[in-house]
Amino acid sequence: MKATRRSFLAASVTAALGTRLSAAEAASGAVKGRINHSVCKWCYPKVPLEDLCKAGKEMGLTSIELVEPTDFPTLKKHDLTCAMTTFPTIAGPGGEKIGSIPYGFNRTEHHELLIKAYEPYIAAVADAGFKHLICFSGNRNGMDDETGLKNCAEGLKKLLPLAEKRGVTLVMELLNSRVDHKDYMCDHSDWGIALCKAIGSERFKLLFDIYHMQIMDGDVISRIRAGKDYFAHYHTGGVPGRNEIDESQELNYAAIMRAIVETGFKGHVAQEFIPKREPLVSLRQAVGICDV
Repeated sequence: MKATRRSFLAASVTAALGTRLSAAEAASGAVKGRINHSVCKWCYPKVPLEDLCKAGKEMGLTSIELVEPTDFPTLKKHDLTCAMTTFPTIAGPGGEKIGSIPYGFNRTEHHELLIKAYEPYIAAVADAGFKHLICFSGNRNGMDDETGLKNCAEGLKKLLPLAEKRGVTLVMELLNSRVDHKDYMCDHSDWGIALCKAIGSERFKLLFDIYHMQIMDGDVISRIRAGKDYFAHYHTGGVPGRNEIDESQELNYAAIMRAIVETGFKGHVAQEFIPKREPLVSLRQAVGICDV
């Protein structure tokens, strides 16, 4: 029993040391290069973009994302990319923000407005030399999933010739409809993959948000492996609560990152958790955890 206990303690110390070393490497920017690290700006409302760029660069980030095209010059100043550009919106007839999470491509009456909103964003992303632009299905509001899928495919196909011409990928985010985005339609990876197949273009993919899909689907490593050809981007977040991705929550992010690497993924993984502690310290820790 003593030998077993000593072995257990030695393994625990080694694991803890490995985590600390990874965090230290992230703090110095000395990341391994198997994961391309990004962060979502909206999670850090009190940190100016200029400061987040500087701190992120020091941690080994290569991207700050979910920013507007007007922010691109600041990123370029720091030799950073925008791995996922935020969504455009346009006023609907009732004042609703067409293009936002509840008002997406699953309604045919939104399509013309969405085309008007997305075309200049596709051009801006392409002109900057960036690649990905986020989009949403919209909420169900009583619509069945089959009709919503058909409508999304119809609307997105109207934009894809321009996206294909400019080398920009439209990326629909998988979100949970149980906790954060009630009634959202693209809330299971199977539905999103079916939409990708219906569209049939390499310029339409999915954003696999690990936090959201743990809530909706679970078994995230198996789903990442099975759907790897349809996932252009990944987001993190602690479950439950969308806070830090450390031992305070239920997901093993180091194991998830290793699974992503094993699929041959070459895109970005973005930290998208809401820090409960000092924001940049938590971000540095998360980069270290994910830098497998």
